[in-house]
Amino acid sequence: LYSPPPPPPPPPYGALGQVVCVDKEVLVVEKNRLLIPPLWNVYFSWGFPDNSCSFGHYTTEKTFAVCESMCDWGKMLCAACPNQATIVTAGISSVVCVWDVSISKDKLTHMKLRQALYGHTDAVTCLAVSEVHGVIASGSRDLTCILWDLEELNYITQLPGHKASITALAINDLTGEIASCAGPVLYLWSMKGQLLTWLDTSCGSDVTSCSSDGDILSVCFTQRHEWDPRNVIVTGCADGIVRIWRTEYTRTSPDPPQQPTSPGQDQSAMTIDGNANANFMLITTRHKYSSNGEEYDFLKHLWFIIK
Repeated sequence: LYSPPPPPPPPPYGALGQVVCVDKEVLVVEKNRLLIPPLWNVYFSWGFPDNSCSFGHYTTEKTFAVCESMCDWGKMLCAACPNQATIVTAGISSVVCVWDVSISKDKLTHMKLRQALYGHTDAVTCLAVSEVHGVIASGSRDLTCILWDLEELNYITQLPGHKASITALAINDLTGEIASCAGPVLYLWSMKGQLLTWLDTSCGSDVTSCSSDGDILSVCFTQRHEWDPRNVIVTGCADGIVRIWRTEYTRTSPDPPQQPTSPGQDQSAMTIDGNANANFMLITTRHKYSSNGEEYDFLKHLWFIIK
């Protein structure tokens, strides 16, 4: 006998919190919910008045466990889940908490705090985790982004220089590059915390202004193959526009000798090509650095597609 497939779950209500692309479908959950890999059939939910959290089934929308372990850490603002046994949370307490989680046969066996990470001085607004590179990235209202070791659970380095609160983070599992967003500004960092390039996606607006129409609210990398030119960075902004950015690396011959720089020191320059009537803009950033007596020169091109 043929039995029809179960109906799809009802659409989420309110703002979207996460979109997951699997083999044959796209999974979507509302804000303050997070699907747990690798099966994606269980969600982790937060944002309740008593600061508790819960676990439920994605297909039935039924909650099967409520946990009060994080009530003492105040209001939670963000979470990340690199695997089925680990959940990372943070919020107004400015502390990043790493939890051990065990779910067996639709039951929460335990949720225990593994480590609390101290380093921020204001509320943590966004998180990103790469299990491939063993890195946790946390962004805060204190205008900083901190990288933590996922295995050792200690401080690695800080990504300084943001001019506004961090609103979105993403880590490229292929290259290790990190994208951080503060207001309308997109920053791109190496895995070691070196600033590769940055640009104001609002095309000239004052980053410190009160208007938030162009603020970047979400960011992600497409990940085909390492250094595949088809890989892009996608940003979603408060103005309702999705912007797509492409990066290119080109090694060129060294320029004539200039003022000496210390090993690893970066020198950057940015040029912008395009015009107000075009539907695209090309922003080229040039980076020079020396290492082990050799000079390298990279050109990074960011294509801005205007809706």
